[in-house]
Amino acid sequence: MDDDNPLSPDGPDEIEELIDESMGDEQARWYGFEEEVEDVLVPDELPILPLRGVVVFPAAIVPLLISRESSLELVEQALVGDRIVGLIAQRSPEQELPGIEDLYDRGSAARVLKMLKYPDGSIRILVQGLCRIEATEYVETEPYFKARCLQLSDSHDEGMNVAALKTQTVQNFSRFVELTPHLPNELQVVVINLKKPGKVADLIASNLSLQLSEKQELLEALEVDSRLAQVNTILRREIELLELGHKIQGQVQTELTKNQKEFYLRQQLKAIQNELGEGEGRANEIEVLRQRIAAAKLPEEAMKAADSELDRLALIPPESAEHSVVRTYLEWLADLPWAVETEDNLDTIHAREVLNEDHFDLEKIKERIIEFLAVRQLRNNPRGPILCLVGPPGVGKTSLGRSIARAMGRAFYRLSLGGVRDESEIRGHRRTYVGSMPGRIIQGLKSAGSNNPIFMLDEIDKLGSDVRGDPSSALLEVLDPEQNSTFRDHYLDVPFDLSHVMFLTTANYLDPIPPALRDRMEVLELSGYSEEEKREIAVRHLIPKQIKENGLSENFIQFAESGVVSVVRDYTKEAGLRNLEREIGAICRKVAREVAEGRTDPIEIDADVVRGYLGPEKFTSELADRAHQPGVAIGLAWTPYGGEVLFIEAALMRGAKSLTLTGQLGDVMKESAQAALTYLRSSETTLGIDVARIEKSDIHVHVPAGAIPKDGPSAGVTMLVALASALTQRPLRERVAMTGEITLRGTVLPVGGIKEKILAARRANIGEIYVPARNRNDVEEIDAVLRESIVFHYVEHVDEVLRDILEPDVVGELPTWLSDDTAAGSKSSALSVEEPSGESEGKGASFGVSG
Repeated sequence: MDDDNPLSPDGPDEIEELIDESMGDEQARWYGFEEEVEDVLVPDELPILPLRGVVVFPAAIVPLLISRESSLELVEQALVGDRIVGLIAQRSPEQELPGIEDLYDRGSAARVLKMLKYPDGSIRILVQGLCRIEATEYVETEPYFKARCLQLSDSHDEGMNVAALKTQTVQNFSRFVELTPHLPNELQVVVINLKKPGKVADLIASNLSLQLSEKQELLEALEVDSRLAQVNTILRREIELLELGHKIQGQVQTELTKNQKEFYLRQQLKAIQNELGEGEGRANEIEVLRQRIAAAKLPEEAMKAADSELDRLALIPPESAEHSVVRTYLEWLADLPWAVETEDNLDTIHAREVLNEDHFDLEKIKERIIEFLAVRQLRNNPRGPILCLVGPPGVGKTSLGRSIARAMGRAFYRLSLGGVRDESEIRGHRRTYVGSMPGRIIQGLKSAGSNNPIFMLDEIDKLGSDVRGDPSSALLEVLDPEQNSTFRDHYLDVPFDLSHVMFLTTANYLDPIPPALRDRMEVLELSGYSEEEKREIAVRHLIPKQIKENGLSENFIQFAESGVVSVVRDYTKEAGLRNLEREIGAICRKVAREVAEGRTDPIEIDADVVRGYLGPEKFTSELADRAHQPGVAIGLAWTPYGGEVLFIEAALMRGAKSLTLTGQLGDVMKESAQAALTYLRSSETTLGIDVARIEKSDIHVHVPAGAIPKDGPSAGVTMLVALASALTQRPLRERVAMTGEITLRGTVLPVGGIKEKILAARRANIGEIYVPARNRNDVEEIDAVLRESIVFHYVEHVDEVLRDILEPDVVGELPTWLSDDTAAGSKSSALSVEEPSGESEGKGASFGVSG
């Protein structure tokens, strides 16, 4: 309890009661202030009562609480005598036992009007200020202070200046009372009725909430005009603050009126719910959320965000729209697998068995998964590899992801990126938007139920971009092992560790993938399947699957080898397996219909049955019809959907050496044709071609099928051979195809997609392929079974192709406009390529590659 402080009663009525009780029949003024104090002779020596945080002005009546031992003894002695004491404020209110130097020099002489004792030993006294005094010398310090005092009087004149200051001060005080709710209006009347300017200043000062130093300064001011000026300045300052506060309060009140009404109604509703026993539901709801979040074992930053939102949720009314927003956010935090991790099955033998069971071939991918598991055995928590599976549709990229998850014992989640154009699909929407949600990465982890699933980003080459952002840029952080440990979704706005996730991406081709994104992935190429592989996969996987899906049994329906070969060879033409599975499904459905109609005897599906169920063959070889003609050459092309056989046709007609190119050719392919023609014209002496044929002819090069766009440099060799065949009217040897880019000097440059092109050649029953010498390693990487039926010729110069590929003894009939110029001999109808010098001997030799 503070010593010697003014009382803090409950209100003005209690103060009046204390004053009335203490003064008896004497007239009391509002707030304990006497207009006139009778002339009192103040002794020269007064006991000094130190005051903490309070200044008593002359004529003011103030209650004080006394609890210090020295102060209690001082009051006891004063009540025995004339009841007059000196009241001087401490310089520091915190000082418990002040010394002489801790007291101000000036204070007030006061009379003790009344004393009340309390059970705890403290007393309350009511004092009335008499006059200003100045302690000139302290004569005693024990048991309490006693000092010689000089009585001070006000110093002023009765001039116009003081009267004007008094009037201005009274007006300002009236305005102050109007703006101050706890001051009654009667106080204005008291101030107006005071005659002496000094009393006006003292009364106003005693009713202002001022700092101790300001009140002490007013008490020490003996010049009335100076005291009035100080009070007037303080009043103006307080009035400005009050007016500003009222203005702000008015603005806030307007905005809060509706909210206060809603709050009042909600409080009533809450009280009604409590009466009905329904009020505890919300508290239980928040507690359940808190328990769920604690069980999720969030990291530190996420836990701070969750605690903050839980506190907000407790303050938001359930009817508010913000309540559902905060609740949904907290439920997302509670449902995410922050600490849920599945245990990896690191048995490499088991993994090999699972992968072989689900997929045929695909050895590179299987080896990569086995390597990862081996590293996991030697080191805990290595960074998950980010693999990009590139290959044509239907080769098993997506199903391979499921097999990897099954082999490792992890959860699997697939996210299709085809057509995704909004960055927020990856990173999520900020919670400021209505209906915002986390991105699909976070949604996928919630669905997977663990923080280390196999996460497949399917069709990553189909990502788009528009004004809403570039999703591929958002994936840069997701697929970067250096950054994804602190992936921050816009909705969650707290980091989530993606470093334990094993990301798999799939694509049909790499060109659309931005270089920065491609650099973050380990690319594994999946080529198309050969006919032998398709037959094996059909027998192992597709046929049993379709038999089961169509409600049949393997004892009732059997596929003969000839039937499988017929379906693969005559009814499908693709790098993958989707159409093959559809055709097998079609056969099974027709058998199921027969069973439903009453068939009971088992059936064996051979080639004849296949033809009966599926109709005539959909694909036949065009080689016999088109290839063995002058001006027709067979090329090999790569597409995102596998390899293709490409026929290039060249024809001569009467004209003036123009070159026409048709078949929806791209710029690169057109340039290859022009380069081929330029080489033939520049090498007429070496090749033995009569340049007059070119001068008198228009040349037309066409690449069927005309409705399909084509481009790329790998048809350069094929175009040159087709032109040479047309100019010499000599057809190519049968079942021969070629690929390679050419230069103006005839050099054959390497090309890509070798495996896909070889598979296409096998499907078309090609027997020989001319390949750039620098692609020898690509050919040798291909399974020996795929190479055994084809003879490969590795060439570095186009002359090696021309010398070997044209039929030596077959010459077609020349057009009539060329026959007249060449009747003298057959030189112009033969193509003679000079033998290379000894330095390059053997470079064009052909050889077969056996299994």
